[in-house]
Amino acid sequence: MMNIDLRDRVILVTGASGGIGKAAAKYLARCGATIAVHYNQSAQHAKKLVLEIGNKARVFQADLSKPPSCIRLFKRVLNAYKKIDALVNNAGIYDYSPISKDSNEWLSDWNRTITTNLTSTAVLCREAIKHFRKTGGGRIINIASRSAFRGDDKDHLAYAAAKGGMVALSKSIARAYGKDNIKSFVVAPGYVRTRMTDAFFKRHEQALVSKELALNRVTEPEDIAPTIVFLVSGLMDHATGCSIDINAGSYVR
Repeated sequence: MMNIDLRDRVILVTGASGGIGKAAAKYLARCGATIAVHYNQSAQHAKKLVLEIGNKARVFQADLSKPPSCIRLFKRVLNAYKKIDALVNNAGIYDYSPISKDSNEWLSDWNRTITTNLTSTAVLCREAIKHFRKTGGGRIINIASRSAFRGDDKDHLAYAAAKGGMVALSKSIARAYGKDNIKSFVVAPGYVRTRMTDAFFKRHEQALVSKELALNRVTEPEDIAPTIVFLVSGLMDHATGCSIDINAGSYVR
């Protein structure tokens, strides 16, 4: 484990009840941080994680498909801890939506994906920026995807569009608010074995997925977490605005 001391830091991690969010929350907590564990439906997983990581961690429920709930979420975390030092925007959906669907159904899928993956990220970033400008700065880590750079498959057009928007948003924050001591980063994973991608892996044979990788195994959430911790620590502040690829060499830019 990296020798990083995050004691007295409060980190809001969205989608922390599983996958990348859970791995990041655990690693951040091992470095001493207090984690605001956001979840939507997985209350049991979130509460179990809080008991495991300690450090005054608490659970916070919010449905990110409804952007106003993001404002309430941020305010509840602030009321609980009186400050937030970093925001990790990890929560997202990966809905299967082929264009052969009924037009209204496809549009509903599109709107839900854009709202959850991009609009709610923007709302949380806005709340964080307002708070950080009052407190002397902070860090935002947006978990995007290699899809933002290479595109996704034909059944996940909205996902790629949302993640591309997330990258542009993060770059804009970095350029606009650097003088306010606000830093913004993107982590762009490829295939990661999580509950969200279970359906994808079931539709595509493991051997076919593995062929895209330069390494010998699919990325696990624990492979992503150290980079998030490093960015939160402040040791990478002069890389603000950057995107870091973690995709087992499946897409090299």
